[in-house]
Amino acid sequence: MRNPDLDRMKTQAKALRRALDSAGTPVSHAQALELLAQQHGARDWNTLHARLSCGNAPPELALGDRITGRYLGQPIAGTVVALSGPASHRAIELQLDRPVDVVVFEGFSNWRQRIRATIDGTGRSHRCTSDGVPQLVVQRA
Repeated sequence: MRNPDLDRMKTQAKALRRALDSAGTPVSHAQALELLAQQHGARDWNTLHARLSCGNAPPELALGDRITGRYLGQPIAGTVVALSGPASHRAIELQLDRPVDVVVFEGFSNWRQRIRATIDGTGRSHRCTSDGVPQLVVQRA
């Protein structure tokens, strides 16, 4: 039985290799796999392959993924526009479909359509609101 996540990673590696080659930076398929593994928070391709083969990998977010979730208690939907770091401590930047007001006081607003945060492997931010709820919670839409 084929592993769809593993197939998706191999397809992404091929696309990365083609993009780098067209930009004048040719890499081997093995190098593309290593780069992709690091992008998804794994030490190397063998580690990512094992994680995906065992089925114990959290659902990884990738650039361009559509997301839904909550930011400061408000529902959000948008697109992942930047990712870096390992899955347990990943920096993420989101472009929201609609801005959210991050201020709860009447008479004052601060609208945001781009959000940056650091999330764990479950899509929850490390930072929490004063009542202990993660500031950001996201999942693939």
